[in-house]
Amino acid sequence: MTIANWCVVAACVLPVLTAGLAKGSTAGKSRKEGGYDNRDPRGWASHLSGWQARAIAAQYNGFEALPLFIAAVVLAQQAHADQGRIDTLAMAFVAIRVVYVAVYLLNQGTLRSLVWFAGLAASLAIMAMA
Repeated sequence: MTIANWCVVAACVLPVLTAGLAKGSTAGKSRKEGGYDNRDPRGWASHLSGWQARAIAAQYNGFEALPLFIAAVVLAQQAHADQGRIDTLAMAFVAIRVVYVAVYLLNQGTLRSLVWFAGLAASLAIMAMA
């Protein structure tokens, strides 16, 4: 497997880890006290606020960013583009997404948007190689 393929795996796992932050923050609490409710996870998430709500929103955005990134990697590899460049851009995408989650959790809206655009640019740069 190429580095870019491992980056696809990392990008797929990152949203799950992001939601895990919000879920883990309620460990030890009963459902009545706001603890995670595995029977109604979306209902539970709808009552969150602050950084926990932003973690769930970052998870959703992480899943939304995946199709373009995955397609870009697959298509660039199928086109036999320079694998080293694909790998570099894929690693950049994953790093950008980690920064995106951090600035989202810190409630830095303008910076979050700029970082989001950087992630989009990385995906589009990979796609352009196809």
